Amino acid sequence: MLLLLDTANLEDIQKAVEVYPIDGVTTNPSIIVKEKKDFLPLLKEIQGIIGKDKMLHVQALGTRAEDIVEEAHFIKNQLEGNIYVKIPVIPQGIKAIKILAKEGIQTTATAIFTAQQALMAAKSGAKFVAPYVNRVENISSDGVQVVGEMMKLFTLYGLETKILAASFKNVHQVHRCALEGCHAITANIEIVEKLIYHPLTDMAVEQFTGDWQGQYGKGIRVNDLK
Repeated sequence: MLLLLDTANLEDIQKAVEVYPIDGVTTNPSIIVKEKKDFLPLLKEIQGIIGKDKMLHVQALGTRAEDIVEEAHFIKNQLEGNIYVKIPVIPQGIKAIKILAKEGIQTTATAIFTAQQALMAAKSGAKFVAPYVNRVENISSDGVQVVGEMMKLFTLYGLETKILAASFKNVHQVHRCALEGCHAITANIEIVEKLIYHPLTDMAVEQFTGDWQGQYGKGIRVNDLK
């Protein structure tokens, strides 16, 4: 499963890339605006941290296919590397995905809430589809179940499009998506950090350290012993 970071905060990205097995970064207009920095310089700084091989997902704002395609060309021309243009699954967005697929520009269909939306985007040529797991659950539906339905449809019809699950409130949602075979998830730094957290792990480390220091002394490490 691919693990992406859903943020444009440079400190969080730097920390995550140094510590965790991050495969890329996803952004959207709200995430970009939150940082209160110029658009292109911020994206280039992000790419400077993650490198050009890792994925960077950048969203177009247009609501007409022609505008979306124009923005996609701009994004692709301004940024080098493994770029995906995020496009909402409105009718004009689907049209734009079809056009861009023929041009060889990678797209991620976003703002997805149903398996049928994902299927339409995949058939149109999107490389990724991004279902909003927790937002689905906020309207009294099962977001993880929707991801499972997408996986079933994509497998049934032999589609190469990957599912990039987004909008998580907790680690349990991420875990359930992984069990469904979801290809990728994107989450904020708080969720990513909690993927490896457990209080019993911390307690075990404290016990190891205490036992070691009781025998060899505080500050003595393995490589200090002869």
